[in-house]
Amino acid sequence: MPRYLTKSRFKMAVECPTKLYYTGKKDYANLKNENDFLKALADGGFQVGELAKFMYPNGIEVEFNGDFDKAIQQTQELLKLENVIIYEAAIRHDNYFVLVDILNKTGNSIELIEVKAKSFNSKDQDSFRNSKGGINSDMLPYLQDIAFQTHVAKEAMPGFNYTSFLMLSDKSKECSVYNLNQNFKINKDEKGRTSVQVKPELKREDLGDPILTAINVDDFVNEILTTPLEGPGFGGRFEELIKQWSDQYEKDFKIRPNINHGTHCSNCEYKKSSEHPDLKSGFLECWQEATGHSVEALEKGTVIDIFNFRSKHKLLNQQKYLFEDLERSDFKQEESNAEMSLGQRQWLQVSGEIPGGGDYYFNKALAKEEMDKWVYPLHFIDFETSRTAIPFFKGQTPYSNVAFQFSHHIVYEDNRVEHKTQYLETRCGVHPNYSFVRALIKALGDTGTIFMWTPHENTTLKSILVELLEDHSPPTDAALLKNFIEEITIENTDKRIARKGSRKMYDLCALAKKVYFHKDTGGSSSIKKVLPSVLKSSEFLKIKYSHPLLKSKNESLNFNQMIWWTTKDNEVVSPYKLLPPVFSDFNNESIETLELDKELHISEGGAATVAYGRLQFSDVSTSERQSVHLSLLRYCELDTLAMIMVFEAFREWL
Repeated sequence: MPRYLTKSRFKMAVECPTKLYYTGKKDYANLKNENDFLKALADGGFQVGELAKFMYPNGIEVEFNGDFDKAIQQTQELLKLENVIIYEAAIRHDNYFVLVDILNKTGNSIELIEVKAKSFNSKDQDSFRNSKGGINSDMLPYLQDIAFQTHVAKEAMPGFNYTSFLMLSDKSKECSVYNLNQNFKINKDEKGRTSVQVKPELKREDLGDPILTAINVDDFVNEILTTPLEGPGFGGRFEELIKQWSDQYEKDFKIRPNINHGTHCSNCEYKKSSEHPDLKSGFLECWQEATGHSVEALEKGTVIDIFNFRSKHKLLNQQKYLFEDLERSDFKQEESNAEMSLGQRQWLQVSGEIPGGGDYYFNKALAKEEMDKWVYPLHFIDFETSRTAIPFFKGQTPYSNVAFQFSHHIVYEDNRVEHKTQYLETRCGVHPNYSFVRALIKALGDTGTIFMWTPHENTTLKSILVELLEDHSPPTDAALLKNFIEEITIENTDKRIARKGSRKMYDLCALAKKVYFHKDTGGSSSIKKVLPSVLKSSEFLKIKYSHPLLKSKNESLNFNQMIWWTTKDNEVVSPYKLLPPVFSDFNNESIETLELDKELHISEGGAATVAYGRLQFSDVSTSERQSVHLSLLRYCELDTLAMIMVFEAFREWL
């Protein structure tokens, strides 16, 4: 098998050239060995590729099944035609190989079109440039991708005039037809390969107005090809660097790691995998080589493990690599009696010096001050939403929000807890946003403090408000929906509060950041980190949740006799690990980018998005639909129950 520098390997080298040595080696752990099927459902990338072909109809697809020579030969034969559109055109020069999403040849002119599910606004003049005039960092990887393809094509076939395009999801374009997304069904074959099944007899006119826009990026491509390419441990002319990477990848030569930049190491996928403990860690090998420290020392904690620490590169340049190398003065320690600063949290993570000893810190004074403001009954809510490149519903733009689920727990003043209400709408073709808000109005009533964990719920409701205000045919109760959303949300403008509802939602995560730290959370305030830590530390939670919750007492709507406080090997098990798998036809894999846990359970919002996307295809079997539906209900219930548990732990400690 030839070792070509392909598009994906070029992208990897720009992130970190050392990764070229680890890619494809089965004896190294790789956290990004993700399931393409789930990723396709989550972001719609495969579907966007198929939709783009309808904008360049009557093209011929080059079938690439790992046979490089055959694909290259087929492409060369097609290019002999005077005019031709080729999908997945295979082009090789020296040791470079690219598959061009769409190649449009007209006489002596060739258009190279790279299709991405990335969103942009064609009406925004600053989509590709930052305030300093440079290329926007969000767009740079995509522009580098098409620049690499353009370079290879020009070198391989110098006799043509080239124009380069990015085709992206345009957020300024509304979907003008119903069920556009459902025309492109994502399938998985018996070998686990992902493909898109286009609805039979689908025609260009069936797709309505285009929601994809092709942008001429020649100026950006020329800029990238003619100015130094900079990255972690490298810098130089584009052509010289890719030649170096290509040669070293072909020889399977490991490029010496450079860890002083820091950020690229934080995102390294070649870290040790708890699911595959026997596999080697490329990350640890790099750091051993670069620092001289042992694996044992590195596993105790490195600078890049510090939560939300943006000055790691400064410490790395000072050759401070391990937790034990750091001092309190390395962190911003804002003195405040009111709340714990980020710098203080970071120092607690590094030093392990918990005030007062023990495993956790809890600021009783601030917690009591805040909790005394709350009005009973207390309402705990969690939303599940979906954003995809190709909208599910008419009138929506790419990546518009679809709010399809919420869970709602109540705590009464006598400490009684009820799983009071829930909402879930997954029927194919049914737009849920307005009915979602109506159900929420009914659930929350007129009194009581409302809690969310992070601002996701606030953001979701604000997006529905925008949709409502821009609706050409608003519902008859539009004023009621608008008033309710404005009552419980906050609108921020330039870090200032432009509007604050009289019953604005309270962010319980923000309180946890200020008053609570546990050594097991790694500095994070994610609910998945905080929940196991409070279960471990709270005697009240241990006693209460060692006993089953009962439907008959309204303690749960989706579980009966469920015991949430359990242990394994003398460690408290995260309740999220107790949820059953959502999809019966998937093997256990690590899919970090989808926020799925290692057993493909519904354990983060990304998994719920995947489930919703799958249920939008009408031919999902009844049994699978029922199974996924129940899994979604159980997951969302656990999210609000987790918030209850954190509240109960805080209340106990007061």
